[in-house]
Amino acid sequence: MSTARASRRTATALALIAGLAMTTSCGATVADNAGGSSSTAAEVQVQRCGETVTYRDPRKVIAYEGGSADKMFALGLTDRVLGYVMTPTNPDPATSPYAADYAKVPLLSSDLLNKELVVDKKADMVIAGWNSGFSEKRGITPKILDGLGIASFMHTESCFAYPGHPETMKPLPALYADFERLGKIFHVEDRATAKVNEFKDRMDKVRKTGSELPSKPKVFLYDSGTDQPATAGNQVPVQEIIDAAGGTNIYADLNQRWTKTSWESVVKADPDVIMIMSYRDKPAEEKIAALKANPALAKVAAVKNDKFYVIDYNECISGPRNIDGAEKFGAWLAKNHN
Repeated sequence: MSTARASRRTATALALIAGLAMTTSCGATVADNAGGSSSTAAEVQVQRCGETVTYRDPRKVIAYEGGSADKMFALGLTDRVLGYVMTPTNPDPATSPYAADYAKVPLLSSDLLNKELVVDKKADMVIAGWNSGFSEKRGITPKILDGLGIASFMHTESCFAYPGHPETMKPLPALYADFERLGKIFHVEDRATAKVNEFKDRMDKVRKTGSELPSKPKVFLYDSGTDQPATAGNQVPVQEIIDAAGGTNIYADLNQRWTKTSWESVVKADPDVIMIMSYRDKPAEEKIAALKANPALAKVAAVKNDKFYVIDYNECISGPRNIDGAEKFGAWLAKNHN
């Protein structure tokens, strides 16, 4: 190696170190997903669960589950999606409002999100939720990906349980924040603003219809479980869907996301409606049959009056289909609760 070439390489290395020092001195985490580009024109700083993160124009995004992919599709960013990871819990993408977009990008895995897949596919960004994609136990966290030079974006709604960088918003404001932040990252702020305004207008109409119900029906969201029911606390979109439609979540006082309770507490609350979360691998019909066969629930109003409402899994997790879910449930209550 010539002395001149060695000197040039040394100078380049020192310049890179100096640049990194300048960036980190601002208190921002940097995910160097620019593919080696020295240009900073496309860099933006965005909040990620209370932490300021620098993003560099991602172009190879892996989306975990429907909520992540739907946010990208709703913003017209299908061409930035490298592929999606979707477990059998998710309903068939062919039934999605974004079916045409799903058809344009590959399913990378039907297993849980993992670091090896992300690295192997040479992704430059991952979108997922905390404990819904990102997981300390499975070795795929924003911190780990930052160290690999891969950006990560977490659903703001899921930050409620994120250790070290708490950021708490109600689920719908969190959804709006995600659109605004993704709009900034991908330089489509106008699209994001238009979408958020559309969502807010639609939710206002749902609330108006909900406010006209003769009374507020008590609603129990049934996710799964036999010994203990898995259900929704007040930190997930279902809470705001029920509220907007004019109902009351029987577990609205639980300051949690997804949680387990007891059948005794369900019986005591005596819900007027049981909302069934529908999975592809756990059909709603099977869940309804199991609830009807449970002798402990025989005197619960919803069971006696056959008031079961089926909600799509992707209407329950953070994503644009939360608005669809609220509209559908609101229309159902307006027709069936009198």
